[in-house]
Amino acid sequence: MVDILVPLRRLYALRLRRRLSSVALPEHVALIMDGNRRWATKMGMANPSSGHQHGAAHALRVLSWCEQLGIRHVTVFVCSTENLIRRDQAEVAFLTQVIEQTVTEELAKPGGRWRVHVAGSLDLLPDGTAATLKHAVEITRDRDVVGEVTLAVGYGGRQELVDAVRELLYEAAAADVSLAYLATRLTTDDIGRHLDTTGQPDPDLVIRTSGEQRLSNFLLWQGVRSELYFCDAYWPAFREIDFLRALRTFAERNRRHNS
Repeated sequence: MVDILVPLRRLYALRLRRRLSSVALPEHVALIMDGNRRWATKMGMANPSSGHQHGAAHALRVLSWCEQLGIRHVTVFVCSTENLIRRDQAEVAFLTQVIEQTVTEELAKPGGRWRVHVAGSLDLLPDGTAATLKHAVEITRDRDVVGEVTLAVGYGGRQELVDAVRELLYEAAAADVSLAYLATRLTTDDIGRHLDTTGQPDPDLVIRTSGEQRLSNFLLWQGVRSELYFCDAYWPAFREIDFLRALRTFAERNRRHNS
């Protein structure tokens, strides 16, 4: 059956794009892709984990929307440390397979248009998945690209901060710097350069789907000044007009803050 609303949605999306062409857009958008399994269940799929496959494909579509709008930095929350530890192992195996396939066949393929970064504890991942992610980072490092995509896999904001402080202490010990001296000189930049996202701008906008309104341990340090946008749609059902509305809301908030 033909959806008679499709032409109207396209027209509305075009109108939104025109409005956004004259406003300041975020340089960096972070995405919490929530609701894949619930979407699959709602769609009547026998295996709810199939939602991860659809979610990965949709993430690539959202990257194309960012490319069209000139948004050059995107961070995608693929899975948390808790997901890898607490979820059923069959689901984790399916998810890591999806990650490997998507990264190999899309993000790391020859001629790809995004430079890949990774945030998170790769030690928690199967060896094959960790190797795939490391390889993607390496072969895309020198790409002439439209932007940079960071995959947060096995990621937790608190653990990232613990790891950053630990690395800072190791660095000080190697340089024979006393803890007392370090304490008197410590700055936010010292911690920032040991984070998984070092060298990248902090996210201007964090979008979460599925109706949940929390950060779930995502980019706790980097998102301190981020605008937050929550959308009721499950991630695979997150439409371009939903994305454009999020950008419109960001622009409106940004204009108020700067007025």
